[in-house]
Amino acid sequence: MPHVPFRLPLIAILRGIGPGEAGSHVGALVEEGYDAIEIPLNSPDWAQSIGAVVREYGGRAWIGGGTVLRPTEVDTLQHLGARFVVTPNTNPALIKHAVAAGMQVVAGFATASEAFAALDAGAQMLKLFPASTYGPGHVRALRAVLPAIPLFVVGGVTPLTLTDFLAAGSNGAGIGGELYRPGQPVERTRTNAREFRLVQTGYRR
Repeated sequence: MPHVPFRLPLIAILRGIGPGEAGSHVGALVEEGYDAIEIPLNSPDWAQSIGAVVREYGGRAWIGGGTVLRPTEVDTLQHLGARFVVTPNTNPALIKHAVAAGMQVVAGFATASEAFAALDAGAQMLKLFPASTYGPGHVRALRAVLPAIPLFVVGGVTPLTLTDFLAAGSNGAGIGGELYRPGQPVERTRTNAREFRLVQTGYRR
């Protein structure tokens, strides 16, 4: 099996979260056993949020930035102490820059060609996006040719569909809108996180 560096192979995506609520939601996720938390860079004041949660929770969880598009953003994330970057696309130059900076890269891809381009650039993990568009059959077909590399499915994954993706060969998922929406109470985030965790930890291949 591919080695996933996170204890729980679910990446919690807090898209749209602001500095005023980032700490409380990340805290709830850590309490629920999540140790990979992504704050996308199209969130308000993302650098402030990431810096704060790295300081508070960086010893207990991997904190990373998502929707990373530019080398300068990688440099900022490295300075903030983030441990991984997530891209929405396959950009070999960006992947190489992040790997050279000592970051783990979860590279976004859709096709086999993009997956191998990301791996050739040094990506340590892959992210099929948007997973709901391609479905578990796409994952199963890709697994026939991909090396033993961690593969996450992202985009429209629900607790109901997660099992099918796991059975098809994904290692876990990145969960965004089904986990968190801006302004929702912390307890809603906790409840959603628990539902996904129970599916992931209850699944046995």
